[in-house]
Amino acid sequence: MGASMRTIDTPRLGSRHLLSILDLTHDELRATLALAARLKTERPLGLRAPTAHALDGRHIGVLFEKPSLRTRVTFTIGARELGGDVVDIPADVMHADREPVQDVARNLERWVDAVVIRTFAQERLELVSRATRDLHVINALSDEEHPCQALADLQTLQEVWGDVRGRTITFVGDGNNVATSLVHAAVMLGAHMRVATPEGFELPAEVAAQAARVAADGATLTTMHDPREAVAGADAVYTDVWTSMGQEVEYAERKAVFFPYQVNAALMAHAAPGALFMHCLPAHRGDEVTHDVLEGPTSVVFDQAENRLHAQKAMLVMLLS
Repeated sequence: MGASMRTIDTPRLGSRHLLSILDLTHDELRATLALAARLKTERPLGLRAPTAHALDGRHIGVLFEKPSLRTRVTFTIGARELGGDVVDIPADVMHADREPVQDVARNLERWVDAVVIRTFAQERLELVSRATRDLHVINALSDEEHPCQALADLQTLQEVWGDVRGRTITFVGDGNNVATSLVHAAVMLGAHMRVATPEGFELPAEVAAQAARVAADGATLTTMHDPREAVAGADAVYTDVWTSMGQEVEYAERKAVFFPYQVNAALMAHAAPGALFMHCLPAHRGDEVTHDVLEGPTSVVFDQAENRLHAQKAMLVMLLS
């Protein structure tokens, strides 16, 4: 049972948490993706999979302050497929007028081994991680970063290309949390990133500095405002919703600003032949992407969604097994 997993050389993370792709070294990022690919091939084995008991006796808390489909379902299924127990924690326990976040964290570490948190400011995740000595904290999305999505994205690209080094990935739209984590992961693996945003919606300046620091194999980050220039010759084109969770009141204003950044057939025609289309979902057809592109033959959006399961299982194994 559990012994079968312990006999396998499973890489471990040097960090106790995964709040950011930058918590991983280059080798750890590659190892996580390699393990995710292995777990995907082994999943049909079910209880006979080598990792079916990797998290026996482990308890994983899931605390989401924002709505979720892919992240909640895949973390729940993933932990159970690894033999772990999942505990749903009500979001209202994080309300500051009820109890300090640090006290919530110090209670949780007495009961669970890890907590998967989807929240607002990245600072809340950092407060939880600093307040505890033993608890593992996983960022399931914050306003600033989305490392779980980036892992699934790069797993998907590796499945198609084998190696992302030297490839060009273009992100079109808001320089948001998804764009940030994608940039971090892509340049660490040697891919060139271009990010095209409207003025006022650029990537945070610190992200460019971080990318320059961790880029490998000559990878570059180029930011611009012209989506056609950004897409020209790209191997993959990525977009996200124009209005993220918590920004709904800005929808009309944002739609006017972002409409020239819609990913449609005309924009994709500037990319390399056979360029992949990527989206983290949920997608708003007719806004950031047209139906024909989302459902086109080079769209890998549902592969990305599927790979959330495998990438997050790898993350859990490397943190907890």
